[in-house]
Amino acid sequence: MAAIGVALSCSCLRPGVWLLKPGAHTMSSLGLHTAARCAAKDYYEVLVLGGGSGGISMSARMKRKVGAENVAVVEPSKTHYYQPLWTLVGAGAKQLETSARPTESVMPKGVEWIKSRVMALDPDKNCIRLENDVKVSYKYLIIALGISLHYEKIKGLPEGFHHPKIGSNYSVHTVEKTWKALQDFKEGNAIFTFPNTPVKCAGAPQKIMYLSEAYWRKTGKRPKANILFNTSLGVIFGVKKYADALTEIIKERNITVNYKRNLVEVRADKQEAVFENLDKPGVTEVHQYEMLHVTPPMGPPDVLINSPVSDEIGWVDVNKETLQHKKYPNVFGIGDCTNLPTSKTAAAVAAQSGVLDKTISLVMKNQLPTKKYDGYTSCPLVTGYNKVILAEFDYNAQPLETFPIDQSKERITMYHMKADMMPFLYWNALLKGYWGGPAPIRKLMHLGLK
Repeated sequence: MAAIGVALSCSCLRPGVWLLKPGAHTMSSLGLHTAARCAAKDYYEVLVLGGGSGGISMSARMKRKVGAENVAVVEPSKTHYYQPLWTLVGAGAKQLETSARPTESVMPKGVEWIKSRVMALDPDKNCIRLENDVKVSYKYLIIALGISLHYEKIKGLPEGFHHPKIGSNYSVHTVEKTWKALQDFKEGNAIFTFPNTPVKCAGAPQKIMYLSEAYWRKTGKRPKANILFNTSLGVIFGVKKYADALTEIIKERNITVNYKRNLVEVRADKQEAVFENLDKPGVTEVHQYEMLHVTPPMGPPDVLINSPVSDEIGWVDVNKETLQHKKYPNVFGIGDCTNLPTSKTAAAVAAQSGVLDKTISLVMKNQLPTKKYDGYTSCPLVTGYNKVILAEFDYNAQPLETFPIDQSKERITMYHMKADMMPFLYWNALLKGYWGGPAPIRKLMHLGLK
């Protein structure tokens, strides 16, 4: 997940900007592109694009592999956010500032932080272009650019957020508006949406719904709330074991789910939300709301659309087992910006980082990658202020659970893991390149049962 923040100039780039130099390509035994450097003083053995969870984690790992002076991270944002916490921020259970740290503080010591935006990638020449036409070359490239939010694809947004009764846990600018709308709720429809695009943390749109329901029960407003989950999907969750558990919770809490409904317009001045019926093209329905939580459409960052490193949609085109690019063997991808067919979560990034570390180590030795990513991802489904269903699964949407218990049950222990333990692990282990997911714990847990 790319951090949200303010773009800075490229003033910290090393002095001396050199233009692309011509040079013949040579190929190693693995087919690595070894074109002449396109910027003699702006060259790094490992160049990382993006300073979110994947980028910082991999830069820490690469620092230990090739030395800090040989690694650079391109990231324009001055603030790094632990975004999984925003579910709890939107429900008033955590403060926004606890999710934020200066990017400088999470950047591995000695690694070059290039405060600029990536404008273009030229993998045939082992080069990228930054703002002001600055060019930087590399021997190995790791793409960790995250996913882009597109509120503007919903008519009436983002300007609609200036009105009350509407919020979104997906943006630092709107997450606190969710908590305000939740507190100000009086009577009527509370609508929670899921867009007709890939999203990061696909459980988050319904987590805030369960938390809202719990808050209104606690404050005595629940009888006045008609809770609607309008989702573009045809199922409540993609893994049957957890979907069955969530369906029971929805039934118990008297929540209405409308499938195949995609939010296309918000009339914030009238407190109206317009949805298209995906089963009936062209048919729309208007819902009045007293509270609206918007999950925005999402997609690849603009720089990746029509890029040589991307598939036809714009996701970085990598091998789903090794995370190595399918065409350029010295290019790798991690996290939300890739076309890996798994749920886009921080937990997935953790598991991917361990595999990618092994992949790059072998490629650097002219050996074929052997470590395989199984699609592991996790979604702690927050169903109340002290309850979580810990969903963990693989590429085949089969449970891949860490603990020898039924994780489809709501548990207080899993809530504390989500709210307290995971942020600690994130800042102190994942970002420092020491946390590669729970696979070792899973092995120990299950060995203990034998």
